[in-house]
Amino acid sequence: LSPFMSLLSLVPKTFLPFFSFRCRPVTRLRSVAARTMSSQSSQRVFQLKQDPLTGNSEWIVIEENDQTGAPETSTDGLLATTSYLDMLNDSRRNRAYRLAIEKTITEPCHVLDIGAGTGLLSMMAARAMREEEEFGDSKGIVTACESYLPMVKLMRKVLHKNGMTKNINLINKRSDELRVGSDIASRADVLVSEILDSELLGEGLIPSLQHAHDMLLVENPKTVPYRATTYCQLVESTFLCNMHDLQNNEAKKPDGVRLVPPGLESLFGVKSQQYGMHVDAIEKEIKLLSEPVKIFKFDFWKRPESNGELQVHIEAINAGCVHAIISWWVLQLDSEGTIFYSTAPRWIDSNSEIGVRDWCDHWKQCVWFTPGAGVSISKGEKVHLHAAHTCTNILYNLNKTQSLTHEMTHSPLSTGDLHLTLPPERVAIYGDSIYRQSIFEATRNALHGKSQPQCLVIDDSLLLPLMALQISNRSRVISLSPGLQENAARYLEAIAVSNGFSKDRFEYFREGKAKLAEVHPNKIDLLIGEPYYYGLESGLPWQNLRFWKDRTQLDSVLSKDAVVMPYKGVLRGCAMYLPDLWKSRCCLGSVEGFDHALVNTTLGGCGDLPSGKDSPCLPFFIWQCGETKKLSEEFTVMEFDFSKPITGSCSGEVQIEFIEPGVCHGIALWMDWVMDKENSTVVSTGPDERYWKQGVKLLGKPVTVKEEAPSSIRIQASLDPSSNGELIITHSFS
Repeated sequence: LSPFMSLLSLVPKTFLPFFSFRCRPVTRLRSVAARTMSSQSSQRVFQLKQDPLTGNSEWIVIEENDQTGAPETSTDGLLATTSYLDMLNDSRRNRAYRLAIEKTITEPCHVLDIGAGTGLLSMMAARAMREEEEFGDSKGIVTACESYLPMVKLMRKVLHKNGMTKNINLINKRSDELRVGSDIASRADVLVSEILDSELLGEGLIPSLQHAHDMLLVENPKTVPYRATTYCQLVESTFLCNMHDLQNNEAKKPDGVRLVPPGLESLFGVKSQQYGMHVDAIEKEIKLLSEPVKIFKFDFWKRPESNGELQVHIEAINAGCVHAIISWWVLQLDSEGTIFYSTAPRWIDSNSEIGVRDWCDHWKQCVWFTPGAGVSISKGEKVHLHAAHTCTNILYNLNKTQSLTHEMTHSPLSTGDLHLTLPPERVAIYGDSIYRQSIFEATRNALHGKSQPQCLVIDDSLLLPLMALQISNRSRVISLSPGLQENAARYLEAIAVSNGFSKDRFEYFREGKAKLAEVHPNKIDLLIGEPYYYGLESGLPWQNLRFWKDRTQLDSVLSKDAVVMPYKGVLRGCAMYLPDLWKSRCCLGSVEGFDHALVNTTLGGCGDLPSGKDSPCLPFFIWQCGETKKLSEEFTVMEFDFSKPITGSCSGEVQIEFIEPGVCHGIALWMDWVMDKENSTVVSTGPDERYWKQGVKLLGKPVTVKEEAPSSIRIQASLDPSSNGELIITHSFS
């Protein structure tokens, strides 16, 4: 094996690729469900659900229910934050699959649908066979395989609604659990599937195809899709560089704190993987350094290999520095090569025969960051790209010479096996000059006048402990690091000397908040957080109010004149024009001739919902949501005073005037963190700040705002931080 492939061999053999959904921020499924069977053989699923305001988890039970007309249960909300709705609203995808299925299935046969979802592809296949059959004949059969019980229950309702239960056999198993002779009568003649993520392989495409060809399909089967091809392009982009190169970025900062000290580069960074991103949104900040390059081809109609690698010599079309590699894939759905679907950036598809697709969030482009400050190239110079794939990932290594080196080289200083990884957005935040200056000044002001301060960092911040130790050489820091835990402690100890403090000034408290109150009663002078909780990056902004809940539980550790930072949190909002996002999340009607209206509430749709039902608030990077525009001033909905413990629920009401004409599709919501009592330092996470996600509450019906007829919107909100932290939003127009 090459050194690069040796890195791939470290992937655990027990990893289940079928539940890897990294490249879909609003994912199809968010958690792995474990199944058990009762003595009556009725199925029951236990799914882990986390309370973001406490960090505590509980198992919820999902019961099987065969009654197609049964009312929805509380567990149906599990699907409301997935990308199924966005996918079903992708009309270009749906049409491509329909045309390919109708072209491929020309006679009654046995069709296998892996990852059936709502059953759309299964119904397309059954309809295609029905059109070829004589009236009343039932030779064709579709085996629909879906592993997630809540989706199975929903699919049963969809099939019943469309009268498609007769020739579709729905099995609640993973495809690799199916057995010919017990689950299905014979091997399938045709495979239809859509188990693709933005990277292509992350949802287990390769192992699913391998098992299907080995155990479930006839020799030389027909497949839809027929083939997938991945492409990439070398780019220069300061924005993308800032999302991974913290060491060179922070070297310019005057605060003296070094999260990545020289010689300790391997301690901290982003994972070597592809990250889903709408790169069209930063097209003006990207300089193309190469033409598109074809990388891997995966044929669905034959058994794929688990691993593969290749080397490509790429000639630079412009001089610059390769900060990232942007990749995408093209799907050929039919064997003749007449039906295609592409996830390419608009600057590619606008010049191709495939054409530009509508904005959608379930498939994006992917970004692979080149290590460090990037690779400098001259126009006409050739660089060597080494690409490799495992069962679930595609990886790259870029060099100016033919020889390939291991990407994760060992640091000159011994740090063992420690490698702390954070999301690219968090790395960019830690390298942002304005953010670091704000945190530095707020921490310095909070420590002012305290001779030997005891500081307690209650979130997963890596920057705050270092700031507190740097600003006051007599300070002592205790960190809880509830998400990063031991890794954060080992990391901070490893960089202690490089940042000029001794290890005895820092303590990672392992015994929990209750024990902390016993050990340090009334001794903490400064309780601080950014707030940042590892694992909540893809959640709603107000879930970071966990800081207030933790602060409340730790009230007894605070000294008489203790300072809490941030001083307060402010829920802010803005009325927005969001046509692309609204279209991708709007309620379904007929999808390629099949009624899907009954899935709208379950999948979290906005628009024509039943009385009493409402669409959920969902997290998005507003700047990546296609076409957007602010229609109102930014406004305050409610405030949360962290200087005091939580005493009950919070509410707020505000009426705002529209300042721009247009169509209002929803309200963007975010948190501003006021760091001090004087309001002198405020950290905003609003739509203009591209490293944070905002919450979006889409309207049931878009409202047209006319310049000649000024209008306003009244917003009422309530939130109980002492419970599950659900934000209740209502609105009315006038």
